[in-house]
Amino acid sequence: MRQLLSSLVILFAGLRPAGAEGPSEPVAFETHVRPILKAHCWHCHGEAEVREGSLDARQARSLVVGGDSGPALVPGDHAASLIYQRIAAGEMPPGEKKLTPPQIELVARWIDAGAKTAREEPAELPSGYALSDEERGHWSFQPIERPPVPAVRHGEQVRNPIDAFLLSALEEKGLGFGPPADPAALVRRVCFDLTGLPPNPSVVERFVNDPSPDAYERLVDELLASPAYGEHWARHWLDVVGYADSDGYSALDRQRKWAYRYRDYVIRVFNSDKPWNDFIVEQLAGDELLTPPLTNLTSEQSDRLIATGMLRMAPDGTSDGAVDQNVARNDVVAGAIKIASSALLGLTVGCAQCHDHRYDPISQADYYAFRAIFEPALDWKNWRSSDARLVSLWTDETRAKAGEVQAELAEIARQRNEELDQLVRQTFEGELAKLPSELQAPAREAHETPADKRSAQQRALIEQHPFLNVDRSSVYLYLPDRLTSFNKKWDDRSEAVQKRMPADDFVRCLTEVPGQIPATQLFARGNFNTPKQEVAPAELAVLNDSGFSIPADDPQLPTSGRRLAYAKHLTDGRHPLLARVLVNRFWLNHFGRGLVATPGDFGMLGQPPSHPKLLDWLADEFMAGGWRLKRLQRLIVTSAAYRQSSARRAELEQIDPDNRLLARMNMRRLEAEMLRDAILAVSGRLSTKMLGPPTPVTPDEVGQIVVGADTRDSAGRPTGKAVDLGEDAFRRSVYIQVQRSMPLGFLESFDLPTMSPNCELRASSTNAPQSLLLLNNAFVRQQADAMASRIEHEAGGVAADRLQRAWQLAYSRAPSAGQEEAGLRFLAEQAGLLTGNAPDSPPETSEAAHRALANLCQSLIVSNGFLYVE
Repeated sequence: MRQLLSSLVILFAGLRPAGAEGPSEPVAFETHVRPILKAHCWHCHGEAEVREGSLDARQARSLVVGGDSGPALVPGDHAASLIYQRIAAGEMPPGEKKLTPPQIELVARWIDAGAKTAREEPAELPSGYALSDEERGHWSFQPIERPPVPAVRHGEQVRNPIDAFLLSALEEKGLGFGPPADPAALVRRVCFDLTGLPPNPSVVERFVNDPSPDAYERLVDELLASPAYGEHWARHWLDVVGYADSDGYSALDRQRKWAYRYRDYVIRVFNSDKPWNDFIVEQLAGDELLTPPLTNLTSEQSDRLIATGMLRMAPDGTSDGAVDQNVARNDVVAGAIKIASSALLGLTVGCAQCHDHRYDPISQADYYAFRAIFEPALDWKNWRSSDARLVSLWTDETRAKAGEVQAELAEIARQRNEELDQLVRQTFEGELAKLPSELQAPAREAHETPADKRSAQQRALIEQHPFLNVDRSSVYLYLPDRLTSFNKKWDDRSEAVQKRMPADDFVRCLTEVPGQIPATQLFARGNFNTPKQEVAPAELAVLNDSGFSIPADDPQLPTSGRRLAYAKHLTDGRHPLLARVLVNRFWLNHFGRGLVATPGDFGMLGQPPSHPKLLDWLADEFMAGGWRLKRLQRLIVTSAAYRQSSARRAELEQIDPDNRLLARMNMRRLEAEMLRDAILAVSGRLSTKMLGPPTPVTPDEVGQIVVGADTRDSAGRPTGKAVDLGEDAFRRSVYIQVQRSMPLGFLESFDLPTMSPNCELRASSTNAPQSLLLLNNAFVRQQADAMASRIEHEAGGVAADRLQRAWQLAYSRAPSAGQEEAGLRFLAEQAGLLTGNAPDSPPETSEAAHRALANLCQSLIVSNGFLYVE
C-alpha cells in the first residue's frame, strides 16, 4: 500500500510513471493523457455496459464525436472543449477525487497541440476492456533477454559482470566505484547480510590477518553454509508471503498452532539451496504433486504439503462466528490472491477486484480468471474450516500405536469405573442399613427406579434421604479420604499410559476436494451478492501472448490441476515477471534498494529499473544457474560494487545524491529482528536452537508485548504467574510468535511490518521513541548486563582489555586512541559515581565495575555504530 500511494503521487502530479515531463516536452495521448482518462473517466465512459451520457472516453476520436451533450473535444482549443471545461470546473469526475492542476494543464496542452494520437485509432472499440500497444509494450511485460556484458574504460574495477553493468552507467556520468571498504567493515556487512548476525571477533581477526587472495570468497562460502543463513533469509520471504501465527482479521485473532511448519520449511529451503522453480511450484501447488489419500507421507511429500501454507497466510476471519462468514471467506480468497500476485508477479492485481485496474492493464475479468486458478481449493460456497483443512502426518504405524494406547486407556477407564461402581454400591448399602427396616425395601426400590419413572412418593423419599441418589459423581461426599487415594491410583496409571500417546502432528496446508470444482463468477463491483458471467482460469491477458491456457479440470490429476499448470507456466523460464521480481528482491536485501525501487509494483505506477539490462542479466543468470539463490548471492557479494566503502563523496552528491548508480555502498539500519538478534549475539545469550513451535508473546503488567508465556486469566488480567521459558526466550526473532494483535513491542518500535496481508517493502524510520526504548527497555538493559559479564569472562579484569573486547563485539573493530581514552574515562567516572568515590580513584567493589561496564555496553549497543551497517 505504501508503494501504491507513493506511485499515485507521481501519476496525480501529471507525470509519466517513468519520470517527469518538462513544460516544453510534447504531450502524447497514449502515454500522458490516456492514463489520466483511464483512471478517472473510463469507469463511467467506456468500461460500463451502458456508457453515461453515451460518451466513450477511451479514444481521442470518440471524444471528438462526443455524446448526448455534443462533442467533448475540440482539437486545438482546450477552452472550447467540453471535457476540459468539466474537469477544470471540478464537475468531473464526480465524487471527491478530482484531477490535479498539473493533470488538467497536461490535458489542455494536449488539446491545444491538436489532440494528436501516435497512430490512427480504430473506428470503434468493442465494449469492455482493450489493451493498448503502449500497455503491452511496458518494460516489465517484455520477454527476458540476456544482454551482452558492456565494455568499460576502467576494467580494473570489474570483478564480475555485475560490476561491468554498474560501471558502464557510472562512466556515462564521469564516475567510478568508490574505494574498497575497510576489511573489518566488509566482514560486518557480509555477516549481517548473509546471516543477520554480527561476526564473532575471532572471525574478523582471522579475515583481517589472512593475506590469501581468496580469503573473502572463503568467508562468503562459510556464511552461506551456516544454518543462520536460512534463518535470516527466510525472514525476507516470510515478509513477502505475510507469515503469521494467528488469523488476525477480527479481535478474536485465533492462533494458528501449526503455521510454524511453513516457517520451518522456508528456513530449510534456504539452507538446502532448493531451486526456486521447485520452491515456487511447491508453494502454489505442492498438494497437486501428490496422490490422495494423503497418508504415510515421506518427509519430501510432507514438505510439498507444508509449502502450500503460503496460500493460507492471509488474514482469516472464518473461525470467528461474530463476523459475516460470506464476507470473511471472500476476503480470505482476496488476500491469497494479493499475496500470490504481489510476491510472484510484482503486480497489484487486487486493485482489479471491483473494477478494471485504473493504472495497470489488468481488467476485472483478468482478476476473476486469476481467482479461478485458486478457487477449487478456496471454494467460498463450500468452505472448509481451518481445522477441517488440517492433514495429519501420522503414519499407519503411528496410528496403530495411538490405537493401542487408546485401547489401554479405555481398559483403565473400564476397570476404574468397575471399582468406582463397587464403591457406590458399598456406600449405598452402608447408608441404607442406617434406615429403619420398614423403609429399606421402598428406599431400595426408589433408588433402582429410573428418575423419570419414579412416583411422587419415591421422589419424596429421595428428597428426604439424598443418599438414595448416590452415584459415581456424588460418592466422594461420603468417602472423601478413600476417593482421594482412589483417584490418585487410577490417575498415575492413566498418565503413565497417556505419555506413550504419539503427539499430534498436523500440517496447515491448502488442498482441493477431488471432484469438487466450483464455478468462478465475476462479481459486479466486487460484490459476491451480484455475480455475473462465469470466468475460466487464465493468465493475465497482458502476459499471455503465447496462448498459454489452464485446464478447467486436468483429467490426468485427481485435483483440478489449475494451480499446478499455472506454477509450471510461471517457472518455465519464459515468464517475463517472475525471475525479474525475485532477483530484484534479492538485490534489495543486499543493497538496501532494489534495481526496481517498488518491488511489489512492476506495473505502470511502479518505478522503472535503474539498470534495466543488469536486471535482465541477473534474471537470466539466476534461471540459467538452476534457479539457485546461493550461487547468485555469491556473485553479488563478491562484486566490486558490493565491496565498496559507504563513504560519501562530494562529486556523487551533486550527480547522484540518492546513490541509484551505486558509486558507493548504501549504509543501512538493522531491521527490527536483526537488531534484537544482534543484541542477543553480543550479550552471549543468543540461543542456536532451530525450528519448532514459536516462542510465545504476552502483555506485561503495563500492557507492553514481551516474550513470555500468556498467564492471563479468562478476563485478560495478569495473574502474576511466572513461567520460565529457558533458552526459548533468547531464540532468534524469526522464531518469536507472530500474533497479529500482539506484535512484540521491541520489534514494533523498529518498523516490524504489519501483515495485512503481506509486506512488499519494509519501512525504515528514525524517531525519538526508538532512542527512548533503547535507553529504558528492560530487555536492552538485561542484555547489556549479560554482555558485561561476557566481557569480564573473556577479557579479564584489566579495564583497557575490557574496553577493547566491548568495541570488538559491538563494532567488529578496535577503538581509536581517542575512543579508548574516552571509554576508559567513562568506566572510571561511572564506577566512581556508583561508589561515591572520586573519578580518579579505583572502584572499591567489583559490582561497581560491573555496573559501569554494563552502562558502557548499553551505550555501545544503542549507538548508530551498532544500529547501522556501513
